[in-house]
Amino acid sequence: MIVFPAIDIQNGLCVRLKKGDFGTVEKVAENPFDTAAAFQSAGAHYLHMVDLDGAKTGNRPNRDLILKTVHQTNLKVELGGGIRDMSSVDDYLNNGVFRVILGSAALKNPDFLKKAVQKYGDRIAVGIDAKNGLVSSHGWLDTSDISYLNFAQKMDHIGVNYLIFTDINCDGMLAGPNFEQLAALQKTVSCNITASGGIRDISHIRKLRKMEMYGAICGKSLYSGTLDLAEAIKAGGNQDAG
Repeated sequence: MIVFPAIDIQNGLCVRLKKGDFGTVEKVAENPFDTAAAFQSAGAHYLHMVDLDGAKTGNRPNRDLILKTVHQTNLKVELGGGIRDMSSVDDYLNNGVFRVILGSAALKNPDFLKKAVQKYGDRIAVGIDAKNGLVSSHGWLDTSDISYLNFAQKMDHIGVNYLIFTDINCDGMLAGPNFEQLAALQKTVSCNITASGGIRDISHIRKLRKMEMYGAICGKSLYSGTLDLAEAIKAGGNQDAG
């Protein structure tokens, strides 16, 4: 299982939110460059990045900062937030980003998603962010009436091989991911699933690995010190799963 340390960017700063609430924003590090370098030194091979401004507005105000972070490390960076057209996908994937994550665009514009998957295959992931089992979009500000399981099935049918699932109510709370919903998702689709939101300590990493998750995203647990990245990577096992 791949352990993805996370960097969320807002106004050029490394921040974390609680339950996706922009009113709870907290600065957690001085800059993404040193943070990414520290993650790499701890043994990480991958990095999960989110442009929170992009997720909220659909623009990409942190593009240059993100690409500078990509180019200053050897980490394989998966990136989400504000990627809602093919030119944005092309730009990031042609400039060093390993994989892009489509969220709002996958929900609102399935034809665009299909074209992106046809063009880039496994370099496209879909983020499924759910609140009370229903898919949310636009930086978690809008909640649809679509079940996360039904949406995941549609993604599987389109040919998406990588899903990142977040229970918004768990995110940033350090109370554990929603194991029940992750298990249901795993039974429903054939996709590789990455668990995101709520991971607190090494016990959660071990449980997710036992569930045979593809990946686990760790953010607040690393910044608050409840999880040691090097230990998590060791517990995760395979760091080159693709």
